Amino acid sequence: MHIVIIEDEPVIRQELKQLLENALYQVTAPEEFEDVAFFVLEKDPDLVLLDVNLPGESGYDICSRIRAKSEVPIIFVTSRTDSMDELMGMLKGGDDYITKPFQLPILLARIAAVLKRAKRSVKEESIKLQHKGVELDVARGKLGYEGCWIDLSKNEIKILHLLFLKKGEIVSRADMVEYLWDQQVFIDDNALSVNMTRIRGKLEEIGVHGLIETKRGMGYRI
Repeated sequence: MHIVIIEDEPVIRQELKQLLENALYQVTAPEEFEDVAFFVLEKDPDLVLLDVNLPGESGYDICSRIRAKSEVPIIFVTSRTDSMDELMGMLKGGDDYITKPFQLPILLARIAAVLKRAKRSVKEESIKLQHKGVELDVARGKLGYEGCWIDLSKNEIKILHLLFLKKGEIVSRADMVEYLWDQQVFIDDNALSVNMTRIRGKLEEIGVHGLIETKRGMGYRI
């Protein structure tokens, strides 16, 4: 597995590089940060560790640029501890958010969990699922309604796939988190809310309103 580290503090960069190499990952850690999003896309790694505070572009902007062309897993590793910073990271497309100083075993465990999620393919009963005129094309990663289509991220596909398979049923938040991320201890429950907000926004972009019901204290249903 190849991991790219985007970190401007030399001591932390070297520490992370050594830790990951000892764990038998292939590691690339650039020391220049001009057009680093292009650098990541060119290297095509299995995962990116991305600092937020960088010279030039912020990690959030870099994440957005990467997300425009790639679904490579991105973990923010940063000294910013405010909950709004974490929320911003998830909204920009981050898969996890780890604050410094971090415990090395926990960091390795969370990297392994994100890589496992990325590697696990969605197992669908059919390539295309439909409900109330909305079509989910899992194979293409697209959502369609009345001829309008929009792209979905991997987590968005998984969430909708689960809801479509269980249409008419309430899917609990706990079951959804476990389905998406395997290890609930490694993920903030807020991450699911962020993904649901993005899905609803995309549904509205193609003219769909109210498809996903929130059943307070219970979960979600379509």
